[in-house]
Amino acid sequence: MVAAGGVPEAVSAVYVAESRRVLATLIRLLGDFDAAEEAMHDAFRAALEQWPRDGIPANPRAWLVSAGRFKAIDGLRRQKRFDALDETKAAEQLAVTDTVAWADAESVEDDRLRLIFTCCHPALAPDAQIALTLREVCGLTTEEIARAFLTPAPTLAQRIVRAKAKIRDARIPYQVPTAAELQARLDAVLRVVYLVFNEGYAASSGASVVRTDLSSEAIRLGRLLVDLLPEPEAIGLLALMLLHESRRTARTSETGEVILLEDQDRSLWNRELIAEGSALVERALRVRRSAAAYTIQAAISAVHANAATAAATDWSEIVALYDVLLRIDPSPVVELNRAVAVGMRDGPAAGLALVQAILERGDLRDYRLAHAARGELARRAGRIPEARAALRRALELTRQEPERRLLERRLAEL
Repeated sequence: MVAAGGVPEAVSAVYVAESRRVLATLIRLLGDFDAAEEAMHDAFRAALEQWPRDGIPANPRAWLVSAGRFKAIDGLRRQKRFDALDETKAAEQLAVTDTVAWADAESVEDDRLRLIFTCCHPALAPDAQIALTLREVCGLTTEEIARAFLTPAPTLAQRIVRAKAKIRDARIPYQVPTAAELQARLDAVLRVVYLVFNEGYAASSGASVVRTDLSSEAIRLGRLLVDLLPEPEAIGLLALMLLHESRRTARTSETGEVILLEDQDRSLWNRELIAEGSALVERALRVRRSAAAYTIQAAISAVHANAATAAATDWSEIVALYDVLLRIDPSPVVELNRAVAVGMRDGPAAGLALVQAILERGDLRDYRLAHAARGELARRAGRIPEARAALRRALELTRQEPERRLLERRLAEL
């Protein structure tokens, strides 16, 4: 049993591990985002008051959901909005041991999946879908999301408020879509899941390169989606996330410094995840003859993951896969990645010419990785002044501390 003095730390740990699940279930039970968020915070305050006296419950999440529901309904009753409830029924439903809030285990397990489909409803604008999901499903702060969007925090906050109002006013249902609706709704959900994974796998800012809570949650959601709707794109996205995740341990040193792909200790790569991800790539390609974007990206990651050494990487295969990806999902970022691969296949000067062409068009002008790629290719080509200028520009645009230190080391080497 946790001593009373250790209860605040235990509550904090439960908050980190369970708060988003508690919130998702409260949204289902209360039908309102803001009411559920207030109820969740009330429940954690109640835990800080009651757990030192009564002990930590065997199922903290169930206790918190029940307590939050109790607090919300009790508040509504005080506002005379629950006058229709007879006292017997109210007494049964408002106890912290409330079984109603926790009776349907399947619904509880699906609550976060329900929530992500609600946040990604087509009635919401795409940027609002992503912002709301990152805020409500993943618990990112408004400031963190704003940085990912390159948007002022007040603007982002208003976007989230409007999205919640839209869900309430349009009576958007809090449910997993029917089979007939799932395919049309899946693309937005996959896009959001991948953004969540990316924020966890390569945090956009802060003192740490990775946030394993987010990447692990995205993978969990990806597995749920594949179980729910085993379409090629869902399978391809899960494969892509697993293959990236397989390298997570090798991406940073013990002191938190960034280690680039070519310098990583491949013995640290998770071979089980690589095998699972590679098998999923093959499965996705078998299911659908015409390749889809996530599947091609996963295939590129599989080439990297299955190379015994950096020198053994099949860059011709990677360039060919990027050629396919550019046809089906053209974008300046894909073009940049292809340019780097060309630089590895044909020499740095070839890749550098392609990166310069992208930047000269104005595309990716404020994208730190474009300038970092230009700097690295220029360094390899022996064009040191150009490398310095590009790396300095990348440093100006970088907000993640370990990445900044990597760029500073590269500049010092030059």
